[in-house]
Amino acid sequence: MPDRQPLAEAEFITLNKVLTAEPAGGRIAAENDAQAVMAWLKEYEDSSQTFKAYRRESERLLLWLSSQGLTLPDINRETLHRFEAFLADPQPSEQWAGPSKPRAHPAWRPFRGPLSPPSRRQSLVILQGMFSWLVEAGWVSHNPFRLMRDKSRRLNNQTPRIERYLESELWAWLWQWLNIPLESGKNSRIHFEQARRQFIFGFAYLLAPRISEMADARMGDFQRSEGRWWWSVVGKGNKIARIPLPDDMRACLHQWRQAIGLPEQTSELEAVAPVLRSLDGQRGLGHNQLYRLIRATFQKAADALEDQGGEPVHVATLRRATPHWLRHTSITHQAQSGISLRHLAESARHARLETTSRYLHSEDNEWHREQQRHRLQHPHGNSDTNDSLKPPLSRYNKQIDNL
Repeated sequence: MPDRQPLAEAEFITLNKVLTAEPAGGRIAAENDAQAVMAWLKEYEDSSQTFKAYRRESERLLLWLSSQGLTLPDINRETLHRFEAFLADPQPSEQWAGPSKPRAHPAWRPFRGPLSPPSRRQSLVILQGMFSWLVEAGWVSHNPFRLMRDKSRRLNNQTPRIERYLESELWAWLWQWLNIPLESGKNSRIHFEQARRQFIFGFAYLLAPRISEMADARMGDFQRSEGRWWWSVVGKGNKIARIPLPDDMRACLHQWRQAIGLPEQTSELEAVAPVLRSLDGQRGLGHNQLYRLIRATFQKAADALEDQGGEPVHVATLRRATPHWLRHTSITHQAQSGISLRHLAESARHARLETTSRYLHSEDNEWHREQQRHRLQHPHGNSDTNDSLKPPLSRYNKQIDNL
C-alpha cells in the first residue's frame, strides 16, 4: 500500500491530496478514491442540496478511511462496523467535530457532534448507493453493505415516523415568546433582529420550507394569480412547485417588508432581491448563517423557558431542536389541523405519499383514546373484603349444577 500523508489533528487537507490510492481501473477516469467519488457526485450536480448531502457523507467516509490508512476497496464488514461506531461518536472530538463553518475555514470540521440514529441510518443509505455506483463503475469489486444482516431494516429507506418536531403546546409558547414586545429604548438593530426572527419562524411554520429554500427565496417568488397568492419554490431535484400562501403568511411578509423599509407591493426591479436580509438590510443570508441564527434562537428560547420554570422535557426539546425541526413541525401541525394527505404531500413536495404519512399522528391520538376503554376491574367490586370472592361463571356451570 502506498504511503499516505497523515491526517493532521487540527486541520483537514484536500481529499485529492490525502487519498492517493493506486487507480483500480474500471469505467471512469479516476486516479484515486476522491476522484472516483467526485465522478459519482457529478451525477447530482443539478440538485444542489442532494449534492451537498451526498458530498458530506462521502467526505466523512473518505476522511475516516484516510485516518485509518485504508481505501474504498479495503472496506469489509468489520471496517463498516467500525465506521458505524465512529459516526455515533467521532473521536477525538477536537479533530472531527466543531461548530458549523464554511468548508474553506481552518476551523471547519466534518461533524458538529455525534450523529443520531436517524442521521446514521441516512448516512448508510447514501453510502450504500454510492458503493452500488462504484461497483458498476468498476472502481470497487463489491458492496460491503450487502453483508449487513439487518440490511432490510436499515437500508431500505423506510425510516420511522417523524418525531423531531415541536408539539402544539410548545410551538404556541415559542411563537408567543418570539412576539414579546421589546422594551422601549432598544436600538434599530435590536428591532431589525426581532422582526427577522419573527419572519423566519413564521415563514418556516406556515410553508414548511427547507433551510436552503428559505435562504434562496426571492421577493418575486411570492406571486398573485387569479386573485390567489402563491409561493413559487425550486426544491430538491430542481423541481419547481407552487404552494398556496396562507393569509397569515401574507401578513408575516407584509410586516417583514415594512421592517426593511419596502412598500407592500413588490416591483419588477425588486423581484430578484433576497427575502431574508443581513443586518445591512440589503444582502441575503447564506445557508450557514440562517442555520446558526435559528439554532441560536432555539437555545435562547430554551434558556427563557427554563427561567420561567417550564417543563424540563420542553426545555430539552428546544435545546436539541435543529432548523429542520421547523419543517417537521409545520407538516405535522398541518396534518393535525385536518389538511388532506394529498394536499399535504403537494405542499411538502414529497415524491411519495408514504413519506408524508410519517407525519400523521392524529390516528395515534384516536387509537390511544379508544385504548383507554380497556380497563382492569376494580378488585372486589363493591365489597371491601375477600368474603365475596366467587368462582368465575362458565358455560359449564349449569351442567354441573344439574348433576
